[in-house]
Amino acid sequence: MIPLRDENPTRTKPYLTWLLVAINVAVFFMQVSGGTYEGRAGLQGWMAGWTLVPFEITQGQDIAINGPTLRPFWLTLFTAMFMHGGWLHLGSNMLYLIIFGNNIEDALGRAKYLAFYLLCGLAASAAQIFWGPTSMIPNLGASGAIAGVLGAYLVLYPHARVLSLVPLGFLITTFRVPAYLLLGFWIVSQFFSQLLGSQAMEGRGEGGGVAYMAHIGGFLAGMLFIKLFGADPTPPRPQYHEEEGPYARRYPGGPGGYR
Repeated sequence: MIPLRDENPTRTKPYLTWLLVAINVAVFFMQVSGGTYEGRAGLQGWMAGWTLVPFEITQGQDIAINGPTLRPFWLTLFTAMFMHGGWLHLGSNMLYLIIFGNNIEDALGRAKYLAFYLLCGLAASAAQIFWGPTSMIPNLGASGAIAGVLGAYLVLYPHARVLSLVPLGFLITTFRVPAYLLLGFWIVSQFFSQLLGSQAMEGRGEGGGVAYMAHIGGFLAGMLFIKLFGADPTPPRPQYHEEEGPYARRYPGGPGGYR
């Protein structure tokens, strides 16, 4: 299932979500303009050292596998979460952020939302580092932080309807599905992918690929942090009839709430 949009109004404009999208897109254009590229030794370019290498964090030393690492090493925990490995990686992440991030920003307020987003990204990186503390494979992507947004959305708006693209064999159609079904399917798929991927890599002696542990860690962190941050998901209830003001049009059904 691929989400297209949700049917969950907000009280405020998601300026910070738009800014996060803009930063991610700008960083990616820096990457494709020579910042990173695949060389013989792996990821190369002047931005290659912005990626997160678990070994460098746990051992506190630079390994020259993709150029000089930022100093101090922990800065890569932040820079890596704004980088992407390709157009599809960027596009899918930004799609999820735009659809689900606006409601989390609305529920937390911009300052808390920024702190929440960054903390989820750090938690995602921590999960990946814990899983492979000596890994020398560069990690990059906003997926962990965005997974935190998805976890928070599942906690706050489990019954919100999400218009989703659903392939049914040779037929592709759309359905309005509750968020708990869409996001529940997503996180379960991450667990299974992590399990199957780990077994496959152990059998072949390989590494790399999608950082599923980061997705899982970010998602679980989002479910926890959204409660600790004191989110307010309840929309304001209008005190007038439907024809009397803008809130009534945005939240149809009058004082009784949604319908």
